[in-house]
Amino acid sequence: MGFPHTPHPRETQVLSTHFGDADARSVDGWKKRGGYQALANALGTDPVAIQNVVKESGLRGRGGAGFPTGLKWSFMKLGDGKPHYLCCNADESEPGTFKDREIMRWTPHALIEGCAIGAYAIGAEDCFIYIRGEFTEPLQVMERACADARAAGVIGKNAMGSGKTVNVWVHKGAGAYICGEETALMNSIEGKRGNPRIKPPFPAVAGLFGKPTTINNVETLTAVPHILNRGADWYKKMSRPDNPKSTGTKLWSVCGNIARPGNYEVEMGFPFGEFLQDVCGGAPKGRKIKAVIPGGSSVPVIPWEQAAAAVMDYEGMVAAGTMLGSAGCIVMDDAQSIPRQAARLARFYAHESCAQCTQCREGTAWTTKILERICAGDGTAEDLDTLLSIGDNMTGKTICVLSDSCATVVSSALQYFRPEFEALIKRTTIHAVPQVVAR
Repeated sequence: MGFPHTPHPRETQVLSTHFGDADARSVDGWKKRGGYQALANALGTDPVAIQNVVKESGLRGRGGAGFPTGLKWSFMKLGDGKPHYLCCNADESEPGTFKDREIMRWTPHALIEGCAIGAYAIGAEDCFIYIRGEFTEPLQVMERACADARAAGVIGKNAMGSGKTVNVWVHKGAGAYICGEETALMNSIEGKRGNPRIKPPFPAVAGLFGKPTTINNVETLTAVPHILNRGADWYKKMSRPDNPKSTGTKLWSVCGNIARPGNYEVEMGFPFGEFLQDVCGGAPKGRKIKAVIPGGSSVPVIPWEQAAAAVMDYEGMVAAGTMLGSAGCIVMDDAQSIPRQAARLARFYAHESCAQCTQCREGTAWTTKILERICAGDGTAEDLDTLLSIGDNMTGKTICVLSDSCATVVSSALQYFRPEFEALIKRTTIHAVPQVVAR
């Protein structure tokens, strides 16, 4: 089991404080580090009060959407007489993203505590942690931690001796990217094919097993105990002074052509250029960063010049022409071919499409074929316009956003790196056939 990097002085460790600390994986070890105190306090607090603290903190969904967490919890109607459910999305199949994996590997009880608090806050007795099928090690760690927490009375029918029932269960996925979409995740838990559902009805009305359900990301729920322990004001201070909409710390997974890949935790609003160059070490020796996909493969790729001037929060990334997403940062140096990388990602989306929507099923497949033809030197000038046309028909017209993600990869690559595509196109001169004149 590999150990995380030595923290950089510019990092602000909150969620990652105990990464690499094997003793933090046990119930007793977690309690010695202050764990489960937030849960004990929460179980004696009104659920609405917990929702309000999380609202006040400004915590937003860390899985990619960035929706305010406390507001999402408030959509659940307490006391309606129906069973409520909380689902923790630990599928993390987005290329470039591996932060949730580290939370589960090193601090499983941090996630269990966050899940239990979240479940109690929305009036749910059961939380299901849906873990990506390929995450063998995190799955084993989480199952053991849940069993230990149940045996210790932390969760269960009398959680922390409060007389309240809060259960946390682990559900193993089967290796499908689409199950990271919240409604496909619920279908998978129910034993159905992991296809996204048409909305409405929304999960807060009819979700898991047809009952009111909330879905939160691993990192989102893991931040909750810290907010309850230290207060909403403490969390809000970790932001840009001119942007109170993005608060707290954020885990960034950095991979690709970078000197020091890994997971880093910094405050919202950190300068992106300084982060990649100083904290992560910049491009490998002798190379320069050419392009960056900041938030996992579903967000637009941008050239280094734009990335260097960006700030690391939701609004800052939008201003730079991209999105924060899941903060799965993929770095490409000047030795990389952008068309080939776009083809590689399109191939991934074509493979992972559930094929439910025609625009996605056909669009991802044709996008991949055309890009691979261009990369092989057999493309035509018309192919570039065809790609944009296909992308337009794929965007905003399907049940989920997998189709949009594939289109985003291609449209942003063509927007900023079109000359690279044109250079690969094989230009063929068509000679006119001489006209035969009748005599």
